[in-house]
Amino acid sequence: MFRFLLPVLVLLAISVACYPRLWRRLTRYQQAQAAQATVARLSARLHNGDLIFQTSQSAQSQAIQLATHSPYSHCGILFHKNGEWRVFEAVQPVSETSLVAWAARGKDGKVVIKRLRDARTVLTPAALQRLQAAGEQYRGKNYDLYFGWSDDRIYCSELLWKMYQQATGREIGELQTLREFDLSHSAVQAKLRERYGNRIPLDEKVISPVQMLESKELVTVQ
Repeated sequence: MFRFLLPVLVLLAISVACYPRLWRRLTRYQQAQAAQATVARLSARLHNGDLIFQTSQSAQSQAIQLATHSPYSHCGILFHKNGEWRVFEAVQPVSETSLVAWAARGKDGKVVIKRLRDARTVLTPAALQRLQAAGEQYRGKNYDLYFGWSDDRIYCSELLWKMYQQATGREIGELQTLREFDLSHSAVQAKLRERYGNRIPLDEKVISPVQMLESKELVTVQ
């Protein structure tokens, strides 16, 4: 009887082994579909220089969400190039990607779009050129895992804050120090120990995604 059961057991084992892989593929497909639907809905409303926010699924995202009390842990800036919307962002390294691919990386393909409150008067063609030029000086720089304020390495919200400040003089979001965040959760403390050991730079200047998201300088597009 075992001889007849053996093929069934083998097929069952193969199915169990492949299930996580199939599930991940299905999840990625669903995220891609959700992202394409989001971009199709938003494209006509987007402007160059818009800021875009998402809930990242990176390894450090949970710690950022807990420390800032916000689900939004990653951000980028939008520019229309060669017939499609592109997101310029600080990842590893600072670079750009298509809006569809960017949205698909976030949770459920969902994004929030913000725009300078007086963008019509401030973001002139010349100002947009300055904004892009301000970003280009950071292209290729390494992502800053330590959230320092120097320009040697750079993280996502720091990139956008510095681009706007340099190109328009606007400071989008209030700078804080690391000690002003909620560092009490064990996941946050574990990430801090991983990055800094026992020498946590509590007085380092930091700009978080949520500080930019909630800035009075911006209005919500979507």
